[in-house]
Amino acid sequence: MRALLLETPLVRLEPLALAHVDALLVAAMENRATYGLAPVPRDEPGMRGYVEQALADQAADRALPYAIVAPGARVVGSVRLMNLEWWRWPEGPILVAGEPRSEGAGDPPDVVEIGHAWLAASAQRTAIFTALCALLCAHSFDDLRVHRVTLKTDARNQRSRTAIARLGAQFEGVLRSHLPAADGVVRDTAMFSIVRAEWPAVRARLEALQGLPGGGA
Repeated sequence: MRALLLETPLVRLEPLALAHVDALLVAAMENRATYGLAPVPRDEPGMRGYVEQALADQAADRALPYAIVAPGARVVGSVRLMNLEWWRWPEGPILVAGEPRSEGAGDPPDVVEIGHAWLAASAQRTAIFTALCALLCAHSFDDLRVHRVTLKTDARNQRSRTAIARLGAQFEGVLRSHLPAADGVVRDTAMFSIVRAEWPAVRARLEALQGLPGGGA
């Protein structure tokens, strides 16, 4: 699978490429005060390795990485659809239309995660995060026909948890001692998700947050 160009008037998600390295580094170095719990590279070798790993994950069908581009063609961060899952369905009749899917046949995954998301300081607390999540959810549910979109964050990162909940994702609980954190500790992870049945209501919520036609009150 390969990342596809996704865009709205508020944000453009470009398939990540090595050509984005320099612009991503500029974005990452605006102000690093909010990156204490996020592994955002701080120099050219680190950013190049970051992009190279993302592209390797794409080649292995583990992720679909993007550069986040604000109006005016300014690169302001990066995000991925990651942890792509293809379920193993039971033998016998399948009652869900379009299942089972096969990774080997090039079918879309059953589950994706929106992750590795970071924004330049100047793009934080703007409509960009909501807009990019709306784009990725629409692509996931409408185009890829996934059953679930996962979002997670370090349990200590209350700012990130609040932003994810504001999208309409449901809090599922905390996985204890789940992953190494950017600051070197073993972190607890706050888990959130949106499932297919919830997508119409979440879509309306995201449209309203962005002030788009069709958004609810």
